[in-house]
Amino acid sequence: MTNKIKLLLKEKNAVLLAHNYQPPEIQEIADLCGDSLELSIKASKTDADVILFCGVHFMAETASILSPEKTVLLPRQDAGCPMADMITPDALTAKLKELPPMPVVTYVNSPASVKALSTICCTSANAVKVVNSLPDDEVLMAPDRNLAQYTAANTAKKIHFWEGYCPIHDRLTPEDVQKVRQAHPDAVFMAHPECRPEVLELADTIVSTSGMIRYAAESESNEFIVGTEAGLLHPIQKANPGKKFFPASAAMICPDMKVITLEDVARSLEFMEGVVKVPEDIRVPALKAVERMINL
Repeated sequence: MTNKIKLLLKEKNAVLLAHNYQPPEIQEIADLCGDSLELSIKASKTDADVILFCGVHFMAETASILSPEKTVLLPRQDAGCPMADMITPDALTAKLKELPPMPVVTYVNSPASVKALSTICCTSANAVKVVNSLPDDEVLMAPDRNLAQYTAANTAKKIHFWEGYCPIHDRLTPEDVQKVRQAHPDAVFMAHPECRPEVLELADTIVSTSGMIRYAAESESNEFIVGTEAGLLHPIQKANPGKKFFPASAAMICPDMKVITLEDVARSLEFMEGVVKVPEDIRVPALKAVERMINL
């Protein structure tokens, strides 16, 4: 199956992207692995005709936003994101009518149609920098309340936040962290900004998934508690073979990130199934919000 995929990638002049949360066998055949936005940016700079994104729907949309001339494939159309589903353009428009005029900072983990209504996008790594770059004293952040509260704790601006969240990160509790810390007292606890505020208070460092990989490589510590989706354990261990990594909770597994199989990848490439194309009337304003962040 791996050989078949490699041949199809060459035949279709395709680049295969795998998010850090994808199953190991998917990451191992990928041309590029990493965070969703960095993957889309890197893919846009390749001469590939086809981008096959092993991730979830909003990630494929972002690739389409940045690479409209390329064909973007998502091997499983049912690979979604519960947090991205917690916001719609109509709901955002209604929310803005309830508030004084202010910019909208939208997390990249969101639908393209919501990005199109946004002032600027952000990632978990640059949310504070993005908010601080705006001249306004008040900002609406969507859709992740935990990322918004983390940002609010690190800026003087008033943050209004959407009541969305990642079910996987939100289920991690302080009790979970304390339990694993008791088992591994010398381990550094790395937490993702999508975790609850009370969990972030316990963290030794708060970083994105790619940030965790870099942090572990640069740290003098040899043991780490990984406070994000369990899929990251594969690439972080691979990048740091001499160090030990422990999941903050065995329950932090995203079913949507695990649905794509090697068979799905081969079928998608062979028959060009699962095309994700963002319409121009949405893509153009969404691109402006993404580009403002990239330029920053």
